[in-house]
Amino acid sequence: MFISEKEIEVRYAETDQMGVVYHANYVIWLEIGRTQLIKDLGFSYAGLEKDGYLSPVTNVNVHYKTSVTYGETVTIRTWIESHGKLRTTYGYEIVHKDGTIASTATSEHVVVKKDSFRPVSLKKIDPVWDAKYAEVAKVLL
Repeated sequence: MFISEKEIEVRYAETDQMGVVYHANYVIWLEIGRTQLIKDLGFSYAGLEKDGYLSPVTNVNVHYKTSVTYGETVTIRTWIESHGKLRTTYGYEIVHKDGTIASTATSEHVVVKKDSFRPVSLKKIDPVWDAKYAEVAKVLL
């Protein structure tokens, strides 16, 4: 299983009055991690969009374990949890410098045509990308 890592320096704007990262910002961090994973595997989400496709989120789950505060640097670990004909599930951990897990998450995605929003198999539009996901996925559906 391939795991991508991306460090994030917590910005003041991402926190609440207590200096703790506001919960919705974790979803933004997931996107950063997912984009890094795609890049690390040699592909480009921007390229997918340029070709007329999108990969919307169909489900997201975040489990908060410990707080992250202003001034910290955390690492987003991202991997392919499962990959099937139409759906890909990404797995995530947000980890403190000392190795403790701040949160875990998953997000589910499908690929759709930009103009019609009809689902399409990644295998049909980019067989190499699909094969790479199948190769590194924790589980194939």
